[in-house]
Amino acid sequence: MKFTKFAAALLACTFVGAAFVGCGSDSSEAPATTEAATTQAPAATVAATPAATAAAPVEFEKAVVAESGDAILAMVDEQWYVQYWGKDTDLLTYDAGVEKITGDGDYTVSVNAGTKGCLYDITGDANGEYTPAGISFAAVKVFDGTTLFPDMSIDITSIKVDGKEITMTAKNYTSSDDGKEMRANICNTFVNNLPEDAHNADGVIAADNKDYAPVIIDTKDFKSWTTVEVNFTVSGTGKTKEDAGTADDSSKAEDASKADTAADSSKAE
Repeated sequence: MKFTKFAAALLACTFVGAAFVGCGSDSSEAPATTEAATTQAPAATVAATPAATAAAPVEFEKAVVAESGDAILAMVDEQWYVQYWGKDTDLLTYDAGVEKITGDGDYTVSVNAGTKGCLYDITGDANGEYTPAGISFAAVKVFDGTTLFPDMSIDITSIKVDGKEITMTAKNYTSSDDGKEMRANICNTFVNNLPEDAHNADGVIAADNKDYAPVIIDTKDFKSWTTVEVNFTVSGTGKTKEDAGTADDSSKAEDASKADTAADSSKAE
């Protein structure tokens, strides 16, 4: 993907009068509770080619693909155009903030629509201008979370839009719509009632508990946005992040010791 963008960007600097239209990746994944909405993507902006001058190649950000155990911020704008579902074909894949869940503790996930890669895909110009508008869906999503951590609870502690913390209108619950992922909805208008497996760190949440909701934000706070950051606390995994870190360090030390022993044996022979 990067090579294609690099070649296109370099070609645009060497030919006078040429213009390229960037077509955003129209990948959509509907929440498990409904079918995907079908809204035509807005027309991409045609990037005017500057006069032929020597220009440095564009360095695009890394496309982040989520793996088993990773937490992401699944995010969809009002038009179901600018999205992130953990795929490298998503417009918000570039420099997405993804974290591996290794135990109980605090984590942060994020998306950024102002990256060179995202802007190039939308406008055809890595330095172009585009601002997503509105919100159709958002959630903290842990891949294979139900399988890896069946008693996991996700407690969203803060949400920031363009660096400004917004007020949450309700508490989030944790659930799994498909029996595989673990999710904490931020904005899910496809759910009208709390699901049967809705829970928090203290256990199952009663269906009539009005403190919890599938939409915990005021959508007006997402009238236009570039970056969104969500902080949350995980509990119920049976271990802590620190325990996992210690185990990893011990494993690395053991591997290093084995390598040293093998090297010494080789020298002795």
